Amino acid sequence: MSATNSFNHPYGVPAAAAATAASTNATIPPIDGAKQKGAATNIRRLDSAAPNKRNMPANQYNSQNSQQPQREGNETSPKRTLQIAQRQQQYSDVVQNEDNLEYFIKFPTPNYRSDAMDTGESDFVFVYNDTNVPIVMLLGWAGCQDRYLMKYSKIYEDRGLITVRYTAPVDTLFWKRTAMIPIGEKILKLMYDMNFDSHPVIVHIFSNGGAYLYQHISLAMRKHKTPIQIRGMIFDSAPGERRILGLYRAVTAIYGKERKKCHSVTALIITLTLSIMWFVEETFAAFKSLFFKSEPVQTNPFSDLKNEATQFPQLFVYSKGDVVIPYQDIEKFIKVRQERGVDVSAACFEDAEHVKIYTKYPSQYIHCVCSFINNCLSRPYKGGNGLETVTDSGSPTGSIRSIMGANSSKYD
Repeated sequence: MSATNSFNHPYGVPAAAAATAASTNATIPPIDGAKQKGAATNIRRLDSAAPNKRNMPANQYNSQNSQQPQREGNETSPKRTLQIAQRQQQYSDVVQNEDNLEYFIKFPTPNYRSDAMDTGESDFVFVYNDTNVPIVMLLGWAGCQDRYLMKYSKIYEDRGLITVRYTAPVDTLFWKRTAMIPIGEKILKLMYDMNFDSHPVIVHIFSNGGAYLYQHISLAMRKHKTPIQIRGMIFDSAPGERRILGLYRAVTAIYGKERKKCHSVTALIITLTLSIMWFVEETFAAFKSLFFKSEPVQTNPFSDLKNEATQFPQLFVYSKGDVVIPYQDIEKFIKVRQERGVDVSAACFEDAEHVKIYTKYPSQYIHCVCSFINNCLSRPYKGGNGLETVTDSGSPTGSIRSIMGANSSKYD
C-alpha cells in the first residue's frame, strides 16, 4: 500500500474510503487492502465530513484530495477510458450476480465537538476517543422509507456521531428470506471495509424488520474472527411474537398505502399466503435437518434473539398503544434477557403508535436514547463481539431499570 493510501481520516476511516464517501450516489469499489469478493456495491452515502482545506494541513489535504474520485463523464480521453475499463474489470467479480445494497453513511464534521461546546448547540456531548468516533447503526422497520429513518439518524448526527442507515427490502423480509443471509454478510463487510470495527458501535433497530436484519448481521459476526465493538442495542417497538393478526396489520401498513380501496382484502390474501409459505418452508427445513447437518434458518427474531449469548446493555422503547407488536411481548422478552444477566433499560409509553414514539414524544425519546448511549460509552470495553457464555441457571443476574429515572418508566 502506498504512503498516500495510508493517510488516516480524522475519525479513523482510511482516506480512500472517506474521499470516496464524499461522492453521493456513486458506485464505490472496496478500499485498498480489503478483500474484493463479496463486497457491497452501489454504495450511496451522505458525508458531511468530506476532506477540505480548512480542516487539515495543506500537505495532507493535497495527499488526500489526489484520491478524490472524478465523475467518469467529465473526461473522455483514451487514457481515462482505459482506466475506467481496467477498474471495471478489476471489480467485475464483485458486481457480478450481486444485488445492489443501498445504505447511507454520514460523518460529523471533524471539529464538531469543539464547535458544539462553544456554541451550546447540543444538549448531549458524548465523551469518546477522537480517533474512534462512536457509530450508530440504524436498521429500519419493514417498508421503512429512508426519509423517515433519516429523522432518527439526525438525533445522533447532531450530537457528533457517525451513522449508518439501512432497511432490508420488503421482499427479503417476507418472500425471499434466504436473501437475508448475504445481506447480513455484506453489511458486516461494510463495517470492516470502512475500518469501523475499531469504533464503538450502538445498534438501533426498529420493529421485527430491524430485529430480523440484526439476526443475520449477528450470525455473520459469529463466523468472523475480528470482533465488532458493539457497546449497546436499542430496540424500538420490538421484538414481538409472530402472530397472524400482527402480520396482517404490518402488511396493511406496508401495502395498504398503494391500494387504499382494497387494502384490507389485499392484506388478508398476502397474510394467508405468507403464513402458509412460511409454514411449508420451516417444516421442510426441520425435516431436512433430520438427514443433513445444516445451520438452522433464522426466521423468528423473538425466539432467536432472546437466547442470544450477548452481554452488552439493551434499551427497550415501546408503547402500550402499539397494535402491531403488543407491549406484553416486549416485556416478556425483557424478562428473559434480564434472567440471562443482561443489563436492561426500559421506557414504556402509554399511547404512541407502532414505531411512532419519537414522533409523539420527541424530547423524551431523545433523552432516553442519548442517556443510554452515554452510559454504554462510559463502560470499559472488554473485547469481543459482546458474546459470552450464558448459563441457564434460572436466577436473575441482570438488572432492569428505567432510563429516565429510578421511580418510573411509564410516560403518559
